[in-house]
Amino acid sequence: MAERERSIHEMLKDTPSMNDTCGAVHTGTEGGGIGMNMGISSSSHSIGSAAAGGGIGPPNSLPLRNHSAPTTPMSPMTSPSTPGNGVLTSADGSGSLIRTSASKIDSLKNWSISTYKCTRQLMLEKLGKSQRTVDSELEAQIEQLRETQRKYLSILRLTRAFSSHFHHVVVTQHALADSFADLAQKNPELQKEFTCNSETQRNLTKNGELLLNALNFFMSSVNTLCNKTIDDTLLTIRQYETARIEFDAYRMDLENTKPEVTQTAAGTATALEESQRSYAQHKEQYEKLRADVAVKMQFLDENRIKVMHKQLILLHNAIAAYFSGNAMALESSLKQFNIKLKSPNAVTGSWLEQ
Repeated sequence: MAERERSIHEMLKDTPSMNDTCGAVHTGTEGGGIGMNMGISSSSHSIGSAAAGGGIGPPNSLPLRNHSAPTTPMSPMTSPSTPGNGVLTSADGSGSLIRTSASKIDSLKNWSISTYKCTRQLMLEKLGKSQRTVDSELEAQIEQLRETQRKYLSILRLTRAFSSHFHHVVVTQHALADSFADLAQKNPELQKEFTCNSETQRNLTKNGELLLNALNFFMSSVNTLCNKTIDDTLLTIRQYETARIEFDAYRMDLENTKPEVTQTAAGTATALEESQRSYAQHKEQYEKLRADVAVKMQFLDENRIKVMHKQLILLHNAIAAYFSGNAMALESSLKQFNIKLKSPNAVTGSWLEQ
């Protein structure tokens, strides 16, 4: 028994200290050197056997394992926004958004520059410090067209007032005819006189309704001429005037740039080329719109003469025939201009009569 205890003590003396063993185990890794692991395992086995016989506590040299780490190699990480073919869709979307924003900023910049130059040109023209491009013949025609539109609108307004008043007259005549007819039935002693007046008012009402048809046709044609045909030409004229202001603005800009140019300075030469290019572009636009205005005004003048010739003859014949009491001439005038003879107070027959 004494020899066994002595051999155990000798074995304990030969083993390394617990501090060295713990340091060797805790500072190492699981996949470390094979020889060191084998030495530690044999020592642990010996100590465990001795502890079973002598009551020594368990050692601290237990194998370490990182259970949170995966035991298989990780696959390459892929971005959630990256598809299998490796195209970055989010990056492409951002790039297109940036390009769109840049184009909008450029458009806003160009518009701001053009607006500033045109406003400056208008102010200088009003102050008499800048020369404007003048086409005397075309501007005289434009002013005459605007004056013609104002006069035609005045005629249209007066004709509408006349038609409104005359419509009330026709309505009153119709009511008067009904009253005379009712009194003719209730007063036998004056039946002949009431009936004669009733028929007279009915004839006046019928002729008045024909005249109202002629007036409505006249107003419709003049309204189309003033508010559609002439307005279309005036819209082109406004575009032409805007192009003229832009042309003068860029022309003045080019004239101010030329004296300051030194051909040795690359930046100034580039600015001159840009001014020349803008000037040529606006000059072409100005000349194109000027030609369009000239053509439209020529066609408008021909159409205006044709329309007004027809409408003035109709109005004259209808009014003359009505106030002269010539019902046949009034009807023939309306038929001549293909006006449908429909009275406002006419009662539509039943479907059995049709």
